[in-house]
Amino acid sequence: MREEYQTKLLVNNKFIEMNPFVEEFLARVVIGIACSLKGVDDIKNIEIKKQTKVIDITVNGKEVPLTPFPVMIIESTISGMVSVLKDVGDLRSILIQVEVK
Repeated sequence: MREEYQTKLLVNNKFIEMNPFVEEFLARVVIGIACSLKGVDDIKNIEIKKQTKVIDITVNGKEVPLTPFPVMIIESTISGMVSVLKDVGDLRSILIQVEVK
């Protein structure tokens, strides 16, 4: 069964519209990131917040602790994906929310 995702992206507190391909691509990458972290199972919703070099991940309402190495990888991955989207400028903050339906 194919999962459906509802994805929301805010950059610098501004909502970024996405076409269906970008929305699903971003959701799958974010879920892949979360699935690779210790203690993360059965994702219903996920939120990734980036402020400067600080990354916070919440899965199913529970914050996931991160060590410096995954923070660097996640920060680079998220920034790289989002920076190429239309209407995105300077990346002071990023908020990605994904709900699995």
